[in-house]
Amino acid sequence: MADGILVSTIVSTVQAGTPLALAALGELAVERSGVLNLGVEGMMLMGAVAGFITAVATGSPALGLLAALLAGALMALLFAFITQHLIANQVATGLALTIFGTGLSAFVGKSYTGISLSGIPSWHLPGLSDLPFVGKALFSYDPLVYLSWLAVLVCYGYLYHSRSGLKLRAVGESPEVAHALGYPVVRMRYLAILTGGALAGLGGAYLSLVYTPLWQEGMVAGRGWIALALVVFATWRPGLVLVGAYLFGFLTVFQYQGQSMGLGIPPDFLAMLPYLITIVALVFISMDRTRVLLNTPVSLGKAFHPTA
Repeated sequence: MADGILVSTIVSTVQAGTPLALAALGELAVERSGVLNLGVEGMMLMGAVAGFITAVATGSPALGLLAALLAGALMALLFAFITQHLIANQVATGLALTIFGTGLSAFVGKSYTGISLSGIPSWHLPGLSDLPFVGKALFSYDPLVYLSWLAVLVCYGYLYHSRSGLKLRAVGESPEVAHALGYPVVRMRYLAILTGGALAGLGGAYLSLVYTPLWQEGMVAGRGWIALALVVFATWRPGLVLVGAYLFGFLTVFQYQGQSMGLGIPPDFLAMLPYLITIVALVFISMDRTRVLLNTPVSLGKAFHPTA
């Protein structure tokens, strides 16, 4: 009985944290290039609605995921053009992107509200999924969960063990010096922004195709902002992004389990708990100024004006 509850909690935690992990990893890549994109919420919403509509129209969740990737990347492309070519303020542009994505997703998805899908089923891995406890806790997930684990490894290997990853980090630290060395700063930032948008769109599609396979206006419910906070929580390191995502996922699951267990805690407080804990964690992290300064990309949020 206890093992069953523990396994159920682990599975629910991983599922709740996966969309956050995908979106936060994308934003981490963006911020490592020195760009601050606050439009994650809008990109996730557009990915969620595009993925859901495509899956309903075609009957193929795989095409839905592809549509979500493209929707998130197109939103990111708009952000990249405005900030990298028109040199607009990144904070203002990101906020505008979130507002635009929120309104557009609500408009496009209006006629799809209330429709449900069967969703993307979990994989059964022969020989692994049948193992006692471990099989259900580690090998009973949908493909996007495994993709998020792979994305963490790829992101870590790229940033810290590849020449192009070193160049990206150099661009985030000092784009002027990187430009002087001949690095294509704007192009590298474009690629990072598009990658971040695609992963944010995929995180949104996870919500509408896997976690709760339906479309509802505003269903991302602030997860885009939490993904932004997770990047800071992780001090721009991929492994800690996954830890932070699962921490938030556990707190999300706890609010429902706490109500079912009759703990006597007001439901509104339990619903607020994940966001409250995130704020508290960020406050404690900010107290360690040395670690934050050592890991924060120096040029984060600053415009770059390329010269000949």
